[in-house]
Amino acid sequence: MNPSEEFLEQGISQQNLRKASCMTVATLAYQSLGVVYGDLSTSPLYVYKTTFSGKLSLHENDEEIYGVFSFIFWTFTLIALFKYTLIVMSADDNGEGGTFALYSLLCRHARLSILPNQQATDEKLSAYATHGSVETWQSSALKSFFEKHPRFRTGLFILVLLGICMAIGDGVLTPTISVLSAVSGVRLKITALHENYVVLISCVIIVGLFSLQHHGTNRVAFMFAPIVTAWLLCISSIGIYNIFRWNPHIFHALSPVYMLKFLKRTGIEGWISLGVVLSITGVETMFADLGHFSSLSIRVAFSFLVYPCLVLAYMGEAAFLSKHHKDIQRSFYKAIPEAVFWPVFIVATFAAVVGSQAVISATFSIISQCCALNCFPFVKIIHTSSKIYGQIYIPEVNWILMCLCLAVTIGLRDTNMMGHAYGLAVTTVMFVTTCLMALVMIIVWKQRIAIAVAFLVIFGSMELLYISASVYKIPEGGWIPLALSFIFMAIMYIWNYGTTKKHEFDVENKVSMNRIVCLGPSLGMVRVPGIGLIYTNLVSGVPAVFGHFVTNLPAFHQVLVFVCVKSIQVPYISEKDRLMISRVGPKEYCMFRCIVRYGYKDLQQENYDFENRLVSGIVQFVEAEEDTTLKTTFISSCGREVGNMDIEKFDAQNQDHSFTNSKSSDILETKIWKGHGGGAPLKDESLHILRAKESGVAFILGHSYAKAKKSSSIVKKFAINVVYFFLSKNCREPDVVLNVPHTSLLEVGMIYHV
Repeated sequence: MNPSEEFLEQGISQQNLRKASCMTVATLAYQSLGVVYGDLSTSPLYVYKTTFSGKLSLHENDEEIYGVFSFIFWTFTLIALFKYTLIVMSADDNGEGGTFALYSLLCRHARLSILPNQQATDEKLSAYATHGSVETWQSSALKSFFEKHPRFRTGLFILVLLGICMAIGDGVLTPTISVLSAVSGVRLKITALHENYVVLISCVIIVGLFSLQHHGTNRVAFMFAPIVTAWLLCISSIGIYNIFRWNPHIFHALSPVYMLKFLKRTGIEGWISLGVVLSITGVETMFADLGHFSSLSIRVAFSFLVYPCLVLAYMGEAAFLSKHHKDIQRSFYKAIPEAVFWPVFIVATFAAVVGSQAVISATFSIISQCCALNCFPFVKIIHTSSKIYGQIYIPEVNWILMCLCLAVTIGLRDTNMMGHAYGLAVTTVMFVTTCLMALVMIIVWKQRIAIAVAFLVIFGSMELLYISASVYKIPEGGWIPLALSFIFMAIMYIWNYGTTKKHEFDVENKVSMNRIVCLGPSLGMVRVPGIGLIYTNLVSGVPAVFGHFVTNLPAFHQVLVFVCVKSIQVPYISEKDRLMISRVGPKEYCMFRCIVRYGYKDLQQENYDFENRLVSGIVQFVEAEEDTTLKTTFISSCGREVGNMDIEKFDAQNQDHSFTNSKSSDILETKIWKGHGGGAPLKDESLHILRAKESGVAFILGHSYAKAKKSSSIVKKFAINVVYFFLSKNCREPDVVLNVPHTSLLEVGMIYHV
């Protein structure tokens, strides 16, 4: 594997990138073309057609064409080049980009996390680092505001969900409008071809595109960059040809004066028809796909190839339209010289498929992150590449997207209406990014509030202008992303609410450590050979499912391990930091706790040898543990024995300070093993654990059912008893997600009221 492939697979940070050679950066920039810029580069297929739809078609003269091109140029320059390329891409989260990355940065720096089970030890992870510039009074005031007003934290969370759901809607609309726009060009040469056949061909391509998803992006990724490169060179060359042949003076339209003239002449029709926002569809992908490449390589590709090629393409099409007003609804293919029509048509179709593929893959990634952050029901996630990390396939989501794409294609059959829907989705995602970036500037970058406000006003006002124009078109197709977003947001919010209430129930009903210790080393039951793994949502204390289990079956294994699988608001966690092992209670009780930590972009491997790694980790923890660390009784600084009432407090402190040892004898804490042990002779307890492993390992999972209280409102009862219950029944079961063998599985049913 060459160095460039390694960088592509693992992602590179800016610091490492400075050490990379220019050839490596150029290679990464070339490879990013096929993944990042497919959607953005196919926008010329439909921008002018969508803009000059409706009543604006009555204003098809040079002044309006110049004004539309001026809008395209300055929108593309200010938002794509300045906002995203120069500013937003600097706000990466350990090399990762996207809406979740911005929200993750805010959660860590302002403690806005929606995830339960967050511990102080999590902040010691290298990826969690929040140190940097000195705290300012603006950042402190904003953090204090969010801490004092939980409703604003919830509002921010809903804003993030809105952006995410609109991005998912983008995954539905991009394949439909790109493929249909590309295929519709064939009617220029085959005039007798009915519109129904164009729709049918588009549907066949869409079905084929989604049917190939299970093979993985890596199987066809080598074709993507050459296709997009050929497409960009084609449209830029055609643009130069049209400029010199039809209107060499079109460059005058670069003046922003033509935007004002356009709005003055067209009035409300011009404002409503601001479909030029479609020229920047796909700019969010530059930021979202940051983890696969690097900020510099993406910036190089955009600044030196994508940006100039697209500007030339739009300028050339405007030059052609200035002499062919009647061809506006077919402008892209009409502007292609006769001799190269069919080659360009074929490349356009392939480019539309490539652009669709990038958005579909991004949708899979978004859904995976939502599952990790308890915002979406568990679904089956398949790794399509053993080499390139992060390439995944989600069957359920894939087929749902395909059905939605087919429904939109067959139902609308018109790229103009699709453009109206597409514009609302794109502008909403960009506006959410602008709002989050303003907060990042104050809280994370510690910039003055005036800078953040200026950023918000300059770019937010532009995006609100386009949103207002798109909102006016809700009856003409704009309702589609709103409906999709409402459905996905309802699912995400209800799922997050239900899982949060479940965690609160577990915390309130956990078994007291005092009660466990009072039962003695045998725990008041028969201890049979083997290891029992009890899965729980708690990072401290004994879960209620354990008490419920031993009440009905008073026997348990020699070694008890409480396993908590949790997500942390960082993109990735290294394998050496994955398992955090500690002891629960006195040593003779032989009880341990293992916290398995994942980042929001980490994926649980289906063949992950968790059972053996866990036992190995416990043994090495025992070997590294000092004999004097734990005792049956706990001694205070005054030398008095501390009663059982302090044991609960000890367990909580043990979890909160798991990576540190007390410097005094006030509280003796359990040490957490994180490294790799040596080859010294094993202790008796280690041998006891290994013998228990040979006897077998049992997995105990709690199967909880949520029910709304009788006093709850009708809306809450419907959300919990109907929607959440349906999602729980039809999502992936916890034992499948955790890859638990069915032959060793025990499930304990419980009902909790919310």
